[in-house]
Amino acid sequence: MANSGVIKKRIVCPKCNETTISKLYTSVNVTNHPELREYVMNESLFKWKCHTCGYSANLTYPVLYNDMKKRFMIYLIPRIDHFQLADKALEEDFKNLKHINKRIVPDFNTFKEKIFIFESGLDDMAVELTKLAISKIVAKNQGVDESEIKEGYLSMYNTENNTMGFTYFIGEERSPYVQSARLEIYGKSKSVVNELAVKDKKLKGFIRIDREWAENILYRYKRGRQVAKNSSKW
Repeated sequence: MANSGVIKKRIVCPKCNETTISKLYTSVNVTNHPELREYVMNESLFKWKCHTCGYSANLTYPVLYNDMKKRFMIYLIPRIDHFQLADKALEEDFKNLKHINKRIVPDFNTFKEKIFIFESGLDDMAVELTKLAISKIVAKNQGVDESEIKEGYLSMYNTENNTMGFTYFIGEERSPYVQSARLEIYGKSKSVVNELAVKDKKLKGFIRIDREWAENILYRYKRGRQVAKNSSKW
């Protein structure tokens, strides 16, 4: 998809019931239109305002983000819970693209995090595994159950200091907690991913790489280590 896609849609204001015709971006190509990147990251691209009463809100709808230079595409599909996108028309459009990271995400925060990850030249599979490992440390240090770590996002990456940082939200109050980690942990995670996620890396469609995916990889890694340990006893 070479250019950014725009449609016009009638939107009924939930406050005054007046109809406004608004311009919505269904796809964003930041290689051809770099100014749109900032509009995505500060969410102004999704802001809507009623021309009659001034009521404003963030619109949530599917948007495809395309960075041809850094070779990644992120498809925001609100609340999607599938591992792989089953859209034959979309897959047909991109069937000839090779060596492109293609992801689906369910919300704005994950959408922006994936952009940051790929812009930083990182492997998002290894980032998710690192994030999961660090969340367990955070839960232990904070004296909470791992289930209390509601969300976590990569928020800092600094090669000069050899660190990366994650912001977690803890408990029902969603209290933010920032935890940094040495890049060696990410390197270890990348080794595990390269060993156990070979099939996932070869998938051609848009896939969802998140905590659930990382938990599966971690389970397989631990099981493999246990099998190897038991075998060594014989």
